[in-house]
Amino acid sequence: MSGNEFRFFLSCDINLPVTFRVDRLEGTLPSPNSPNSGTDSTTEERKSELYVECALYIDGAPFGLPTKTRLESAGPLYCWNELITLSTKYRDLTAHSQLALTVWDLSCGKDDGLIGGATILLFNNKMQLKTGKQKLRLWLGKQADGSFPTSTPGKVPRQERGELERLEKLANKYERGQIQPVDWLDRLTFKAMEKIKDRESLKNGSSHLYLVVDFCSFEHRVVFQESGANFLLPSPIASSNELVTVWDPEVGKINPSEHKQLKLARSLTRGIIDRDLKPSSNERKSIQRILKYPPTRALSGDERQLLWKFRFSLMSEKRALTKFLRCVEWSDVQEAKQAIELMGKWEMIDVCDALELLSPLFESEEVRAYAVSVLERADDEELQCYLLQLVQALRFERTDKSRLSQFLVQRSLRNIELASFLRWFVAVELHDPAYAKRFYSTYEFLEENMIKLTAGVNGEEDGFKMWQSLVRQTELTAQLCSIMRDVRNVRGNTQKKIEKLRQLLSGLLSELTYFDEPIRSPLAPSVLITGIVPSESSIFKSALHPLRLTFRTANGGQSKVIFKKGDDIRQDQLVVQMVSLMDRLLKLENLDLHLTPYKVLATGQDEGMLEFIPSHSLAQILSDHRSIISYLQKFHPDEHGPFGITATCLETFIKSCAGYSVITYILGIGDRHLDNLLLRDDGRLFHVDFGFILGRDPKPFPPPMKLCKEMVEAMGGAESSKRSSGWTWMMRPAYISSRILSMRVLVPCFLKWLRLFIGGLNTGADLKIKFRMLNTCFKYIGVYLACLLCSHPHLD
Repeated sequence: MSGNEFRFFLSCDINLPVTFRVDRLEGTLPSPNSPNSGTDSTTEERKSELYVECALYIDGAPFGLPTKTRLESAGPLYCWNELITLSTKYRDLTAHSQLALTVWDLSCGKDDGLIGGATILLFNNKMQLKTGKQKLRLWLGKQADGSFPTSTPGKVPRQERGELERLEKLANKYERGQIQPVDWLDRLTFKAMEKIKDRESLKNGSSHLYLVVDFCSFEHRVVFQESGANFLLPSPIASSNELVTVWDPEVGKINPSEHKQLKLARSLTRGIIDRDLKPSSNERKSIQRILKYPPTRALSGDERQLLWKFRFSLMSEKRALTKFLRCVEWSDVQEAKQAIELMGKWEMIDVCDALELLSPLFESEEVRAYAVSVLERADDEELQCYLLQLVQALRFERTDKSRLSQFLVQRSLRNIELASFLRWFVAVELHDPAYAKRFYSTYEFLEENMIKLTAGVNGEEDGFKMWQSLVRQTELTAQLCSIMRDVRNVRGNTQKKIEKLRQLLSGLLSELTYFDEPIRSPLAPSVLITGIVPSESSIFKSALHPLRLTFRTANGGQSKVIFKKGDDIRQDQLVVQMVSLMDRLLKLENLDLHLTPYKVLATGQDEGMLEFIPSHSLAQILSDHRSIISYLQKFHPDEHGPFGITATCLETFIKSCAGYSVITYILGIGDRHLDNLLLRDDGRLFHVDFGFILGRDPKPFPPPMKLCKEMVEAMGGAESSKRSSGWTWMMRPAYISSRILSMRVLVPCFLKWLRLFIGGLNTGADLKIKFRMLNTCFKYIGVYLACLLCSHPHLD
């Protein structure tokens, strides 16, 4: 929600009973009003038994029967903490509805049982329903007055409010979520508030009693509105030229006249006329502008009508199909039937465009089946690129065994890598109670069909053995989780934990050193792993103590992975997937930026595996070698090369810096520091740990472009004469045009894929809002790539 946007509910639309909680009584009870109160011992020993009587008054008249709390006799602190639900509903309230609360002492007689009372309006002066905790000052010896205006207001007068009332108001806002929580600062603040409260109590004494009540809170503010009213606030007509705020209840609803005109324009009889219609020059420009809209942008009524009007002339334009299907009124049977017929005759769309048709916007089974038929043309490598999003699209299917589910299972039976990843992607979603049944149905469908497979003539495994090899992956991760629990319980430094890990692998869990049968690696199912090498396994010095494991492979090699438990790495999996996709698209355009899209696989909600890439963090490099240049000179020395480094190594470093700087800018990746920037021996720089994306960052005012001074110094420094000459050439328009011209094909392809991947996820409105904000940045990706790639004179 933007800063200027105010979302609210209308009180007339809330069909719920008025609910609040009577919390506690603060202050000291007055002594009994009896002539012998100082001498009668029975009075001193008597314990007060208090209860609160709650009554609702509407426009000064009682409404409904009063409600009483239970008796409370645990003084001197009287805490009821009792939820009160009235028979009146929020929709029945008026602007002058108020709650009358009276405290009674049952241990006294009829005349002396009254402690005090107070009233509180349910709506504030802005006509918004009050929420959260409210502290009411009781009028001692008076019963709560429900008339309007009341003689027993519970609100403390403004002139009597002090520091304590101000702090309690802020605390109320904090509890309602209107103040951003900061754990370490909150603890200090609440301690200071307690000290101020004690000091104020000693200063003012105990002359007042306060009753604390807690009103119910809603997702948004509740604004008062009477049923059937047209005005948000009663504004009498004045002679002056004042603006009057009028609320129209029909705003956002369908205009019957426009709807009738739209139905006539879209009638089947007009189909004969529309076949020969051709758009004018201005209409063609408008259509082309609409076709460039991202999938997350909604079409206006005029835009929908324009595309429908020229639907026949657009059938040869494959990009227009997804936009045309957005214009269809699917509730109209005849219109939906006509759209399905046109879809079958339309120019076949690209595979990437089919992802949009699997979004929750399209509920028609025919449309989703058409999208699956387009996906069938994709090869296994392309299908694996967006398998994660296709699994998420199962949420929007109507049935458990949908066409999409059957397609994914059938394709997985032909490729063991697809089968392994599909099984993991589905298994992780089994923890979601809303869709667990659907994903479990897909899991069972995959298992049943794989077991039925017979052994191939080329020595391929039969289906049962293939499935067992995948199940053993889960057994392996369960054993690794058990090891992590044992290692974390070891007291001492990281070295002692490493010794415990190697001791477990060589002793009690020696079966992990040599597996009975090879297991397919979860990260790379085509690789068979045969056991763990204890001497080369270690633990990272981190709060979660992730394991660094070295597996033997069946071909005599090694496979190094990182196993983490206690952290949700599904977000890292998504970001690395995007990096891998960008790298693939860039290479298709003959632009290799030497990215390092390492493999990431979430094996649970709080666990997963990552590919281990031999590298060093920039923090460690600067600590040991003082500069990146000195580090690269150690592995790639060249006396005649730039800065004493081989030109190839420096080119690799600059390109990888350029690629990741742009990618982190586009995805809004935050929390960048020298510990999560890694450098390989060949000069490839890459990022890890993507816990903050889409503009979120724990540090205030983070730089938009993640390019630290150490990287700039490795390229020659900001004041380098060679770098200055590079910028001089780059500023020439002809030079910029020639560099960007070569990326003209890449940019639209890049943007289309990235939009589909983010828009296809069920990640809520915040992600979509953030994505729309980044549309402008997407348009200039070519400029940023060109600037970064051309800013160094040694990189042509």
